[in-house]
Amino acid sequence: METVIEVTGLQKRYGATVAVDGISLTVRAGEILGIVGPNGAGKTTTVECLEGLRRPDAGEVRVLGLDPARQGAELRQRIGVQLQQAALPDRLKVWEALDLSTSFYRNPADWRRLLEEWGLEPKRDAAFADLSGGQRQRLFIALALVGRPEVVFLDELTTGLDPQARRATWELVRQVRANGATVVLVTHFMEEAEVLCDRVAIVDRGRVVALDTPGALVRGLRAGQRLRFRPLGPFDPDSLRTQSGVERVDRDGDLVVVTGDGPLLATVAAALAERAVPVADLRTEEASLEDAFLALTGRALRD
Repeated sequence: METVIEVTGLQKRYGATVAVDGISLTVRAGEILGIVGPNGAGKTTTVECLEGLRRPDAGEVRVLGLDPARQGAELRQRIGVQLQQAALPDRLKVWEALDLSTSFYRNPADWRRLLEEWGLEPKRDAAFADLSGGQRQRLFIALALVGRPEVVFLDELTTGLDPQARRATWELVRQVRANGATVVLVTHFMEEAEVLCDRVAIVDRGRVVALDTPGALVRGLRAGQRLRFRPLGPFDPDSLRTQSGVERVDRDGDLVVVTGDGPLLATVAAALAERAVPVADLRTEEASLEDAFLALTGRALRD
């Protein structure tokens, strides 16, 4: 597949702080690439260098064959951007925002058609301040598409949205790709990255620590099955550790997590029944992208 973004050895410092420390990655035409990482990992700084909003200290960046630092004006005619801290004047109407944006591009899309495609026609005369969170996100996506972009950057698109609005926004992202654009999605929601992205770059301390499909990242854990339950009576974890197929038994407060393989549910259920241990909230789980993320970046809280 054609490569539309190529980054080699990207570095960016803010004084003594190293925000990006030698990131290298490629993005293929037509894919949704997710960039995930802990707070302060360098995700947004990396994307801003790709968009031409920040100048790298070192490394090479090419987006659609252009250098964002030297050819930013030309590049901005071919990309769409939704910023992490996007906002508009409270009194600006929806149609006014779209109409104004078309003046920035040589070959803009029809903003009236964008109103219809993104479900904003009923709100065309509404002020920005009167829009719901989901409506604002649809407007920001429409604004990012005004210039008929070949690549669209979406930074923390669903932050602050309720679950229903978040899932509706996921469908919009899929539609952006279906319309022919390549998407770079920065997110801290692991489920979002797992559901939407063809590949995911996990960034930590300014470096890419893993880049692969969500499925491959999860398979790399070799985590096996997990069984969770809450014992309602006296329970000795050692009584399960000797059972066939059980690899680990961890306790987190009143929650017990058993990791293993084979017929794990049947094995654990039989052992609990034999010892007359009543349980609640018994459920099985498979490893997820969040597990891969935590394994690669650590579980400690960071500022």
